[in-house]
Amino acid sequence: MQDIRWQQRFQNFQRAFGLLREAMDQDLKQLNQLEKEGIIQRFEFTFELAWKVLKDKMEHDGLVIDQISPRAVVRLAYQAKYIADAEVWLRMIGDRNLMSHTYDSAKFELVLQAIASDYLPMLTEWQLGLLAEIVQGQE
Repeated sequence: MQDIRWQQRFQNFQRAFGLLREAMDQDLKQLNQLEKEGIIQRFEFTFELAWKVLKDKMEHDGLVIDQISPRAVVRLAYQAKYIADAEVWLRMIGDRNLMSHTYDSAKFELVLQAIASDYLPMLTEWQLGLLAEIVQGQE
């Protein structure tokens, strides 16, 4: 693999995402509060890497990013067809921000459910698309 920043950050994303998926394989109803907080923290870290991979990939491809914030990067990524569903990405931003500033157990449960039902499937699809692109580039 070429020494390309977005691919290096993508490798870090893959490791973090693997840890998040591993944690989400547990029965959420059986987890204690500390374990749930650990999953939320893994989600926050994984999302941070995901939006930065998007930014690095778009810059690598020659897109000019005027405003470097998660929301601005997601909007540009959607416009440029790097992601298929901006709404889910924007919800991830909102949930990541909410969990950074809130310790409400009901909200924790809602975010955990969103991770399981919406965010993991979307991030898995996005990850597979980038992996396919890397493999094509090596052929």
